[in-house]
Amino acid sequence: MKKIGVLTSGGDAPGMNAAIRAVARKCIYHNVEVYGIYYGYQGLIEGHIKKMELGSVGDIIQRGGTTLYTARCPEFKTEEGRAKAIEQLKSHGIEGLVVIGGDGSFMGAKKLTELGYPCIGVPGTIDNDIPATDFTIGFDTALNTVIEAIDKIRDTATSHERTYVIEVMGRNAGDIALWAGLADGAETIIIPEVDDSFDDIVDRLNRGHERGKRHSIIIVAEGVGSGFDYGKRIQEATELETRVTVLGHTQRGGSPTAFDRVLASRLGAQAVDLLLEGKAGRMVGIQNNQLVDHDIIEALETKHELDLSMYQLSKELSI
Repeated sequence: MKKIGVLTSGGDAPGMNAAIRAVARKCIYHNVEVYGIYYGYQGLIEGHIKKMELGSVGDIIQRGGTTLYTARCPEFKTEEGRAKAIEQLKSHGIEGLVVIGGDGSFMGAKKLTELGYPCIGVPGTIDNDIPATDFTIGFDTALNTVIEAIDKIRDTATSHERTYVIEVMGRNAGDIALWAGLADGAETIIIPEVDDSFDDIVDRLNRGHERGKRHSIIIVAEGVGSGFDYGKRIQEATELETRVTVLGHTQRGGSPTAFDRVLASRLGAQAVDLLLEGKAGRMVGIQNNQLVDHDIIEALETKHELDLSMYQLSKELSI
């Protein structure tokens, strides 16, 4: 294999640039030409492809977002769209592709592999919802962004003796909410993986208020519903002054943490190694701090599991 392409797809995540850098420099180290594909699968279809040099990825390891940009691409889901993508790969002589993104991006990588173009998926999403890896690129940075925000909100909650409901991202997974809630001592964490009754949430708040507690932090994962809806219902049920904060896309931005930079560097380099070994249709990941790779479809068909012992611990520590 003499030419490898790299693209980022789906939602951006801090650390994607570190992964791009690792792919590019690992290729160049092995005397393989590397091509950056801009705007994800849409850019692949439209031919936004440029050869990368060492300097192309200089000074990007510390930057959030993705220098290759990203875009949604409904056209790639069609046979016609994939045919256009393949023509672009052929015209540039690209023999293998590294796809950095989430589960939707991985499905695209699998489709291209089935059509004769070897692809390796690198998990990049703040949601940490990709099975077969303990962590995804961007999760740690997003988590630290959330924790910093909650720390500041707690200062205000204490000063005004209010209950604060904080909605965090995560799509259908509760990882960000659970880890942030445990790290920040939240009184209640509401996640999709646990069916907590609303009455239990209200009872916990009332018990705390009765023993003299004057403020509370409630973390709501977006996968269970609107933070504003929860805030309204909580204030009506408890008569406690309640405010709502939706952290939104601040969670996606910012300079990646050391953990995400190292993780992205390891996974990006591993993806290139797999292509050079002749492997395809795989995703790289990390389990017990060891690099692993799995068949993409087998990995995605595995249910994402949250460590619910952490959830139980959060309840025990927030009595």
